[in-house]
Amino acid sequence: MLKFHCLSFDELTNNQLYELLQLRQEVFIVEQNCPYLDADDNDQESYHILGIDSDRKLQAYTRIMPPGSSYEKYSSIGRVLTTSAIRGKKQGVPLMQFSVDKTIDHWPNHSIKISAQTYIVKFYNSLGFKEMGEEYLEDDLPHIAMIRELAAT
Repeated sequence: MLKFHCLSFDELTNNQLYELLQLRQEVFIVEQNCPYLDADDNDQESYHILGIDSDRKLQAYTRIMPPGSSYEKYSSIGRVLTTSAIRGKKQGVPLMQFSVDKTIDHWPNHSIKISAQTYIVKFYNSLGFKEMGEEYLEDDLPHIAMIRELAAT
């Protein structure tokens, strides 16, 4: 069972920042064989969701971003990952639900937009995201834009 934390860039310790950057490189650049510049100048204005295990090791992560960062009208969740040690252990849903909740807490008047790898569209559908537009390549991997609309009030 992971414990989730939501921290601004300035609240991260040096060790937490190092660990999350190392994990993002391990998953997105090495495992997915996708060379790209991960340090994209968006971390400073984002909140970082850390999924920590009982041994205080980072096992899951997302980055939530304000409207205007990735998408003009939408807040965003990106850099979604779990380590190979916990994949398949049903930690993706609580990670994403916590991330959605925190995104809504920070930017309650904005729908959430993500760029999802197409092989996990059904996972995001189960969390209320709907496909928008056509499939496209992002860093040579098939993706599709998905939106989670504001809840009706």
